[in-house]
Amino acid sequence: MDTLDLLGEGDTGKVLSVRSSGAVRSRLQDIGLIPGTSVTCVRIGTGIAAYRIRGAVIALRTQEAQHVCMTRSNPAGKSFFLPSR
Repeated sequence: MDTLDLLGEGDTGKVLSVRSSGAVRSRLQDIGLIPGTSVTCVRIGTGIAAYRIRGAVIALRTQEAQHVCMTRSNPAGKSFFLPSR
């Protein structure tokens, strides 16, 4: 299991869970990061990245994205492990 911040530009994955509580958890769920949601990394910057979530492009800080557990899918839709950083 990996986290959202490990997606590279153009990579897509599915949300497994959100490991947080309080306001951070509520915000992540409010923008659509719930189990089963498909997420695509659109652009990566320093300490921030833009993700396509349910048709909207949302920017998240790296520390926020680290709370979202997910699997990454290749274009054929098969899951595989992400390399370690």
